[in-house]
Amino acid sequence: MPRIPAHLCERALGMLQGGMRTADVARKINCNVHAVRRVRQRYRETGQTADHPRSGRPRVTTPAQDRYIRTSHLRGGYRMATTTARVTPGTHNPSISAQTVSNRLREAGLRACWPVVRQVLTRHHWQQRHLWAQTHRRWTRQDWQKVLFTDESRFCLTWGDGQIHVYRQRNERYTEACTLERDRFGGGGSVMVWGGVSHHHRTELVVIAGNLNAVCYREDILLLPAGSS
Repeated sequence: MPRIPAHLCERALGMLQGGMRTADVARKINCNVHAVRRVRQRYRETGQTADHPRSGRPRVTTPAQDRYIRTSHLRGGYRMATTTARVTPGTHNPSISAQTVSNRLREAGLRACWPVVRQVLTRHHWQQRHLWAQTHRRWTRQDWQKVLFTDESRFCLTWGDGQIHVYRQRNERYTEACTLERDRFGGGGSVMVWGGVSHHHRTELVVIAGNLNAVCYREDILLLPAGSS
């Protein structure tokens, strides 16, 4: 039988002491009559309405196993809970469940999250981006208002669901160990588009047939009708 919340126990006791019948009290707080009687009996025996403490379900892992579970997933964030469960014996059973592993990781501040997907960048990419940032770090708002930002993107028409989780702490979203490099343009068919935005305008969205090369860029993009926005 479910417990009566502490605030309802106090309320039930007050109504009983006020002369209300047990059945009426049970109806008032929407619980069983026997539960109200137990509240009154407990108050007579102990002088309080709080329920006796209960031990709860026994823990199926030892402190050493809890540390092993935490360390295993800190070393390998993509390790699945089912893998850890298979190799971790329980205190009462030959093995523990994946839910138990998830519970221990949650207690340690580790949650199963989708990894951040980032592009594959070479050392040259990093150097060029750093150089660009250093060159433009002192630009003012007026300088940036004169710039047209353009980019082309290829969108895959088909993509696997990629049911991959990584166990991480709250401040580890963008750490290298918790991100996933993925080639966005690999297989399944795709479509490429180009567009640009500035402080006051935006271009039309241009669908590129095939790959974007110099000829395509000149004929399909640079020769757009004036005033396309």
